[in-house]
Amino acid sequence: MLVTQAIAEILKRERTEYLSCFPTTPVIEAAAEVGIRPIICRQERVGVGIADGYARVTNGKTPAVFAMQYGPGVENAYAGIATAYSDSSPVLLLPLGHPRMTQDTHPLFSSMRSLASVTKSVEQLTVPERLPAAMRRAFSQLQNGQPGPVMVEIPADVAASEIDAELVAAYRPAPVVRSMGDAQEITLAAESLLGAERPVILAGSGVLYGEAWDELTELAEYLQVPVATTMAGKSAFSETHPLALGSMSGVMSDPALKFFGEADLVLAVGTSLTIHGMVTPIPAGKRIIHVTNDPIDIGKSYDVDHAILGDAKHVLRQFIDVVADLKGDEPVDPNDGPAAEIDASRSAWMASWMPKLESEERPINPYRVIRELMLNVDPAEAIVTHDSGNPRFEIMPFYRSNGPRTYLGWGKSHQLGTGLGLAIGAKLADPEKICVNIMGDAAFGMTGLDFETAVRSDLPITTIVLNNGTMAVEISHMETSHSMYGTRDLGGGYAGIARSLGGWSERVDDPDEVGPAILRAVEANRNGEAALLEFMTSEERAYSNMRPFS
Repeated sequence: MLVTQAIAEILKRERTEYLSCFPTTPVIEAAAEVGIRPIICRQERVGVGIADGYARVTNGKTPAVFAMQYGPGVENAYAGIATAYSDSSPVLLLPLGHPRMTQDTHPLFSSMRSLASVTKSVEQLTVPERLPAAMRRAFSQLQNGQPGPVMVEIPADVAASEIDAELVAAYRPAPVVRSMGDAQEITLAAESLLGAERPVILAGSGVLYGEAWDELTELAEYLQVPVATTMAGKSAFSETHPLALGSMSGVMSDPALKFFGEADLVLAVGTSLTIHGMVTPIPAGKRIIHVTNDPIDIGKSYDVDHAILGDAKHVLRQFIDVVADLKGDEPVDPNDGPAAEIDASRSAWMASWMPKLESEERPINPYRVIRELMLNVDPAEAIVTHDSGNPRFEIMPFYRSNGPRTYLGWGKSHQLGTGLGLAIGAKLADPEKICVNIMGDAAFGMTGLDFETAVRSDLPITTIVLNNGTMAVEISHMETSHSMYGTRDLGGGYAGIARSLGGWSERVDDPDEVGPAILRAVEANRNGEAALLEFMTSEERAYSNMRPFS
């Protein structure tokens, strides 16, 4: 048995269904031979994004794998890998490597050296016999602790080598371990939570990967504590819930601003609490309970009052049980909770933004597009993601996700063009959902040709391009160069490109046609067609509560 055949067999035993990839690597053929469907991308960073989107929607329960050639394949993939790493997404990377005899020859690109800073672990398969152990270690890293990309490099000569089939036959899937938190510390933390006057819960992506949304909702309702989510944690708590404050990603709703600002205690669950420009910092003076499954996060960015190491689902269940013991079995009456205050704050905030959300102006205001998307596509039946720049700032506060993984928030490594791959991967993972990525014209320029990957692979997603013909987010950074040389301006007709790539498309410049066009795109998706909507939009520069605590 060839090493590549053995890899495919192990992937199959680990329940791998799809292989995102780009040639040349013999892993593609080997995977196909055992019934794993290859998804060939146009550019490797998008291929990683496809695996990344798949990993997020499946919460890492089904392997997400990307295979590529050595040298340029890995080089092109780097941006996608960095994004997966920054957002803790469990993607298995299987790059081919240079033959062992030449791999250290200057200036050959080294996956081992180059990817070490953007992966959870890297390993090179130096001899065929190490394959089962190397793959077991990789899958163990993928499925335990804080998620992240993991790499096993296969030198080209090793890939073509033989391995004893009995070694492969003895392979058993890696064990998955979920730990509880320290009982004494949880009791102390629960006492602090019960003693707080205005607590809030901040839920991160660990709640999603731990599938702890029911426990999160139960605890929030039991104590009537409002819940905000991080950017990556968006959809961990239904944003239609009376206790929902929405997501916080450098922009936020008025309810999030109010309650987070006034809070005396923050229960942060399933989040690294990383200080970052795309992450809302915790204002000074708050007591913090930090629940994470990675010890590197503890004390990393904040002094915390209680640190609990454990799986979000288990720890939240422990909190529920301890709080019930301390408080008694009677939950807080919703009439005595903050729901009415949240609703009043949200209503006033929405009223102040309605001129933009319902704008009749031309070019179309991008906030009108976001509102029409929510009105015409049931958020519970969709998976929506944004791209970097203005689309992220505009959609995050206003789009109300309704169900786990109905939104894919990302952005610590905010690579333009990431959303397209995520949407394709989401469609692979959940074909019944309407999968939508919202990107700007600059983002389309980075990765837009991979729209054809969705067409060719029969993955009918909807891509919304907000085409304002410029890089609006860069206005303050390129004022002189733009006035002299037009450096911010971009050009292109993206609906025409989509049609030429085999998809369904429309270009829309009438605000009253935004909603009907979205419905037509959804119908195209249901007919099996990938759809692209190009909305001619304004250079909108207003954002909701941009970085109020920084």
